[in-house]
Amino acid sequence: MDIVELVRTRYTTKHYDPARRISDRDIADLMEVLRLSPSSVNSQPWHFFVTGTDEGKARVMPAVLDFNRPRVADASHLVVFAVPVEFTEERFRRLVAQELADGRVTTEDAASGAADAGRRHFVGLHQVTQEELLSWETRQAYIAMGFLLWAAAERGIDSTCLEGLDMAKMDECLGLAEKGLRTVCAVSLGYRLPDDSNAARPKSRLPMDEVVTVF
Repeated sequence: MDIVELVRTRYTTKHYDPARRISDRDIADLMEVLRLSPSSVNSQPWHFFVTGTDEGKARVMPAVLDFNRPRVADASHLVVFAVPVEFTEERFRRLVAQELADGRVTTEDAASGAADAGRRHFVGLHQVTQEELLSWETRQAYIAMGFLLWAAAERGIDSTCLEGLDMAKMDECLGLAEKGLRTVCAVSLGYRLPDDSNAARPKSRLPMDEVVTVF
């Protein structure tokens, strides 16, 4: 499908068909899209928790606000986006080790610290307070969310971004505190009902000249 047409036709699903399931292959591909998503200085400050079972959805349902519960219960899958509470030294080292294994940096640069000097600098700029770090990491997670929504639409899979969550309760449901993580958002994935209330509503966006300026 043409990329503009894809965006024109994609919308936020309100009512999912509980009988339809996303294939294991498609879910695996969508998780790979999340893994490969870009982030500032290749920081990858995220972890994605995915479930496609009734048991998994029931586990986190106490953290879902009432109006969003059908969008979790009836969807095929739910992805919860979490970010680190702290950007630790171990995380810096793990990133360099992976970049070294992937051939992105040299052994010499890894040993000298040159491989991630820029990353340490920019992460440090955003790690003055926990609130600032959360804001920066959340922006990275939303880049990955955008890639997920796009990839899902390309596969004909519907989606709903979910901020109507009790984030602290979601942390509790998934045991994130002991993992050094915290919830920032979630996405439901599945297939719309034929009479989904949002399907027939025209897309409404501000005109081009109000949102784009060429200079």
